[in-house]
Formats: sequence, structure tokens, C-alpha cells
Amino acid sequence: MIQSSPSSKLHVGIIMDGNGRWATRRQLSRLRGHEAGIEAIRRVVEAAPKQGVGTLTLYAFSSDNWRRPKTEVSALMALLRFYLANEVESLVRNGVRLSVIGRRDRLPDGLSDAIGARGDRYCG
Repeated sequence: MIQSSPSSKLHVGIIMDGNGRWATRRQLSRLRGHEAGIEAIRRVVEAAPKQGVGTLTLYAFSSDNWRRPKTEVSALMALLRFYLANEVESLVRNGVRLSVIGRRDRLPDGLSDAIGARGDRYCG
């Protein structure tokens, strides 16, 4: 039996979906939608501990996403690379542990290594 109380830590999962559609409805580029999604997740990550969230799982890129136009997939990979280079240290300073799960064998050259280096360096 799982018991829950206000003092217990929650595990919340978020499927990061709809950013491109959000942007298209506002006559913005799909890339701008993905950037806005990152901004929204940043706010969630900052607020989560205050709301009793101990684990936050983000489902950010599914195997179906590889079917998107190559330019969009490349832009998403560039956003991940930027995030790894510019955001991880701040997260870890604030007690966030980054764990990337899922297949990495289809990622562009160097990106899987960058994920491993960030995880090992800051979270290992």
C-alpha cells in the first residue's frame, strides 16, 4: 500500500507536447513554440520543490518525433545541446539531478556524449 501525506514527496510526469501547435495557432514558428516550452518547464522546475515534488519526469522527445521535418528535429537537438551547455549547472546548484533516460543511439554526433558528461559531472 502506498501512503501519501502532505509531507511525502511527489513524483510528477509531464509530457512536453503541443508546443509547436501552440506556436502555429499564434502565427509563430514551431521553433518559437519549443523555446516557449523550455521557458514554461524552467518555471515548473523552479516551483516543483516548493509544491512537494521530489521527482519531476519530463517526456521531451518520443520516437515518433523522429518523423518530424529534419529542420525541426535539428532545431530540437540544438535546443537540447544549448540546454546542456547553459542550464544544467544552475539546476544542479538548486538541488536538481538531471537523468536522461531513453535511447541515445539516434542522437546527433556528440550529443549523447554531452548528455553523459553533464550527468556524470553534475549528478554522479
